[in-house]
Amino acid sequence: MELVLLRPVRAGNAFEETVERLLQAIKLGVVAHGERLPPERELAAQLGISRVTLREAIRALQEAGYLDVRRGRYGGAFVVYQPPSPRKGDLRRAVNEMGRDDLSDALTFRMAVECGAAQVLACGELTPAQRDTLTTRLTDVNDADPADYRRLDIAFHLAIAELTGSAQLASACADARLKVTDLLNAIPVLGPNIQHAAVQHAAIVGAILAGDAEAARRAVAEHLEGTAALLRGFLA
Repeated sequence: MELVLLRPVRAGNAFEETVERLLQAIKLGVVAHGERLPPERELAAQLGISRVTLREAIRALQEAGYLDVRRGRYGGAFVVYQPPSPRKGDLRRAVNEMGRDDLSDALTFRMAVECGAAQVLACGELTPAQRDTLTTRLTDVNDADPADYRRLDIAFHLAIAELTGSAQLASACADARLKVTDLLNAIPVLGPNIQHAAVQHAAIVGAILAGDAEAARRAVAEHLEGTAALLRGFLA
């Protein structure tokens, strides 16, 4: 299983950056609750680290309660992390920890990279496999139940960046989403918002498949502005 987010780390901070990469994949739901990380040999090669460093990182995340390591033929490192259910005051606490200026910066960064990814993808010639991946991700998120919605919404947005073929752009989009993930997890999943988002998701995919880069940018911008409005509303 090749995970674009698990890109090679730098040698100087191999342990710390490995923990960061794994946490990013876990918190974004790229490896969902109950799923197993890629095999040790495969994951170490993908991250460009020794298996010793990988084991140290996995052990740290096991001790922190993110992973459960099981031995034996069907063993491995399984994700046990689940985002907490939203509670009153969680969003305000998360924003206070981040800082309102940093929140504004994070939303601006996300707008720039996700609009850019959609434009780049719309400008390219998509293969049948790429088209199928995009429409599958759209169906997955728009058919998701509330408990799984956030994870599949992330998968949809990251797929757009990954399908451009740019590992750096995919990484930037993942970083941008991670900056606001705790904030989004702190607000409830609202039925009307899901319905509205489904229409916007379809508009994004329609514009990309039609090769209309400007329409794709506008559709992503409208969608992300809606998310920002929800955050502002719950903070008011």
